[in-house]
Amino acid sequence: MNIKNLKILELASVLAGPQVGSFFSELGASVIKIENETTGGDVTRNWKLNSENEENSISAYYASANYNKKSVFLNFNKNSDKETLNNYIRNSDVIISNFKYGDSEKFALSFTDCKRLNPSIIYGEITGFGKNDKRSAFDVILQAETGYISMTGNNENNLAKLPVAFIDLFAAHQLKEGLLLALLENRKPVCVSVSLYDSAIAALANQASNFLMEGFVPKPIGTQHPNIAPYGDIYLTMDKKKIILAAGTEKQFVSLLKILNKKEIPSTLLTNKLRVKNRVKLNSFLALEIGKITVDKFISDCYLENVPVGEIKSLNEVFEKPTATKLILNETVEDVETKRVKTVVFTFSS
Repeated sequence: MNIKNLKILELASVLAGPQVGSFFSELGASVIKIENETTGGDVTRNWKLNSENEENSISAYYASANYNKKSVFLNFNKNSDKETLNNYIRNSDVIISNFKYGDSEKFALSFTDCKRLNPSIIYGEITGFGKNDKRSAFDVILQAETGYISMTGNNENNLAKLPVAFIDLFAAHQLKEGLLLALLENRKPVCVSVSLYDSAIAALANQASNFLMEGFVPKPIGTQHPNIAPYGDIYLTMDKKKIILAAGTEKQFVSLLKILNKKEIPSTLLTNKLRVKNRVKLNSFLALEIGKITVDKFISDCYLENVPVGEIKSLNEVFEKPTATKLILNETVEDVETKRVKTVVFTFSS
C-alpha cells in the first residue's frame, strides 16, 4: 500500500502517540486527530511557557507533536459524536491510541470494539506499565522506575532527568516499527501494543548488559562513561568554551596526545582501563593542556587527527546552523504560526 493513501485515526494525546501520528503525516498519510471536547482537547494545548500567549489555542509543546493533522473535537458521551467517531473507525487503516487504564473499554474504543466496526483495522496502543497495570504513567515517573534517574546527574545528591521525554519517544519508535511491520506483512486485524515501561527497559542497552553480566550498578557520573575515558568528559579551552571528548579507542587517545604535543604520559594513564580507574588524574592532566588552546584550534586539530570532539552548544547556537534549520517544519495551526523539528529524517537513495 502507498503510505500516502493511508488513513490514520489518532485517539492519542500528550507525546508518544501523537509523535507516531506526526510520523505518518510527514510521510503523506491522512491523519485525523480526535480530541476530547469535554476536557478542552489534548492536555498539552495548555502546557505553555511563561512567554507564550495565553489566548492561543495551542502551545509550542502541542505543536511539537502534532503536524499536518485534522483535529476533530468530539464528546464520546454524545450519541451523534459517537456515531461520527464510529464512521472514522470504519474508514481508517490504522488507529493510534494511548488511553488510560480502562478508558478504551469505557468508551468502547478497545481493539476488540474497533475490529467489530472495521475487520481489517491495524490498532496501535501505547500503555504506561502494561495493559493490566492501573498506574498513571508520565515520562519522569518512568525515568525513575526504570533506572534512568538513578544514573543521571552529577552525583547521588544531584540527580537529574533526561531533558526531553525520551521514554515517550522510545515508545513512539517501538510503535512505529510494529505498525510498519503489520503493514508490510498485511496483518489485519491486528493489535500492536507497546508500553512505556518495556520501551524504557529495552533502551537501557549497554547499561543493562553491564549489570546483567557483571553486576555493575551505575552511579550518576554526569556526562562521563563508566567504561571509557576520556569519553563524555568536559574541558574548558583557553577562550572559555566547553568541549567534550569521546576518545573511544587507544589510537584516538594517542592522537589526542599528539594534538596536545605530549609524547609521554604517566604510567597510570597508559590504557583505557587505567584511565577509567584514574579518571581524576586523567582529567587534571587533560584540563591543563586543553586550557592552553583556543576552541577553534583544538577542534580543527581533532578533526585532522580523527579525535571525536564536540563543542557544547545551547539551542540558539544549534539552530543557527543550516544543518539544523533544514529539519524545521512550519505550519499555521488554528491561526498560530508553529514550528517543530521533523520526526522523519531518513532518506532513500538508489
